[in-house]
Amino acid sequence: MAPQAKIKALPQPVQAEVSSTKIVDLQAHGHVTPEEATRLEAVAERYAVAVTPTMLDLIDRADPHDPIRAQFVPSVLELQQSPEESADPIDDAAFSPVPGLVHRYEDRVLLKVLSVCPVYCRFCFRREMVGPGGEALVGANLNQALEYIRARPQIFEVILTGGDPFMLSARRARELVQALAAIDHVKVVRWHTRVPVVAPERVTDDFVSALRAEGVASWVAIHANHPREFTPEAKAAIIRMREAGISLVSQSVLLRGVNDRLDALQDLMRGFVALGVKPYYLHHPDLAPGTGHFRLPITEGQDLMAGLRRTLTGLAQPTYVLDVPGGAFKSPLDPTYVRETEGGLQLLDGTGVWHDYKG
Repeated sequence: MAPQAKIKALPQPVQAEVSSTKIVDLQAHGHVTPEEATRLEAVAERYAVAVTPTMLDLIDRADPHDPIRAQFVPSVLELQQSPEESADPIDDAAFSPVPGLVHRYEDRVLLKVLSVCPVYCRFCFRREMVGPGGEALVGANLNQALEYIRARPQIFEVILTGGDPFMLSARRARELVQALAAIDHVKVVRWHTRVPVVAPERVTDDFVSALRAEGVASWVAIHANHPREFTPEAKAAIIRMREAGISLVSQSVLLRGVNDRLDALQDLMRGFVALGVKPYYLHHPDLAPGTGHFRLPITEGQDLMAGLRRTLTGLAQPTYVLDVPGGAFKSPLDPTYVRETEGGLQLLDGTGVWHDYKG
């Protein structure tokens, strides 16, 4: 009998590196010219800026249209706002009965555990609400949110978001998961994070162990938009979670100039599957202020999805979705849920209601 192959120990992450948070930082790294820096200060005054060393190193300085640059380096186009754009494009506020909690769907809630991120994506739909200096969900507000969950036995799943919940310390992450696991009817805790690809050094063994608690299934939704984001360090972080028994799914945003080509989407979804991450959602960009340059027509996204169905295994197929503006449910963007009218497009939500869409 052949000897059983041994799995090599994964390299341990190093201490987290500091993000570049000012236009002058980006200029010092050669990603912004002095002329651009002057114009971009107005963007930085309105929207938070942060780019991790991992992402800075991936940017091709010779390519002004580099897909990594497009996601993280500010653009003057962000100062252009169209009438349909909104600071709260999916109307979280209307579904927030207590601070830091959103209850839009009957069986699950969002907990916005903190407002900071290691990077600030230029297309973020919460860009008016996240950034350094924002409040974390702690103390009385956290207790109020937990009491809300305890009082509603229909809540099966708690989704941790923010900001990026992987910015919590291992100690706080462990305390939060254990508090949720102590609620009998909560069976799933899901983390939505960019950290494993943009700051993989934070995904330590101690942090991974903090994600789990007896009585709940732990899931992590990993946000990546381009196959180049799967660096060796990102792969090691993802494998570390998988080997610890964490269930992994993906979320990506379909972005003009980043992944709006069939080959880029193919490589991205195959990259997820090769790491044991099930493609879950491909989001159409929300109508956040200053993000119009990232949005493409829904019909173009549908054509790309048709290409994925023709060329990829079923394991690699995400669901193409859009959060209907105004706080309605997510709408799958396949032809069954989208129709043309004289005024534009209409989207069908999960309750059978059609909604006008102008984006």
